[in-house]
Amino acid sequence: MQKRFIPVALFFVVLLMILAHFTGRALAVPASFTYAEEKCVYLTFDDGPSNSVTTPILDTLKKEGVKATFFVVSDRAHGREDVLKRIANEGHTIGVHSATHKYSEIYASEKSLLKDIDTCAAFIKKTAGVTPSVYRFPGGMSKSDSRREVVKAHGYRIIDWNAVCGDEEIRNASTETLVKTSLETAKGKAKVVLLLHDSATHKATAQALPEIISEFRKQGYTFRAY
Repeated sequence: MQKRFIPVALFFVVLLMILAHFTGRALAVPASFTYAEEKCVYLTFDDGPSNSVTTPILDTLKKEGVKATFFVVSDRAHGREDVLKRIANEGHTIGVHSATHKYSEIYASEKSLLKDIDTCAAFIKKTAGVTPSVYRFPGGMSKSDSRREVVKAHGYRIIDWNAVCGDEEIRNASTETLVKTSLETAKGKAKVVLLLHDSATHKATAQALPEIISEFRKQGYTFRAY
């Protein structure tokens, strides 16, 4: 009687082997296949807030449905508390840039650096009701590893940049130049951290922002805030 079951058993063994072969081929991923990294832009604004520039920037961001990150100088926010509150209320990220933006005072020592950070952060918390967790060095990316480690140990994520609009680098840059420079310096990058400024002298930046957003969108980028 047992011999009658041998052909049936062999049939099932062969069937399982065939299924395993085709299932393995279906699940296999070619060695050359790679997932494309999502293209995104972080719009980051330094040195504000100001009434004349930050306000129209916020108007544009609201109209376009874009969130951004503002690294503020708290001394410049005195008398402009409503602008700082608006930044927070409209869902943007507020980061620490400086209390004074005076390099000689900020970088006199690690203690003075942290004091500057704490002064700015306290003003943001008191005025806008948010506790900042991101930081950008006044004057740009610090090459001092010890300073960076001190700031990180103080609880902050340091945000540098890898593209610029040119509103500080190019004197009296036109809106067209700012758009062009933004795209050129971001070329080839999937994650773009774009440096812009919203202090009172940067009206052209506010004017260029709608086209900057439009051009990045045409290239398939989305927008994020920290």
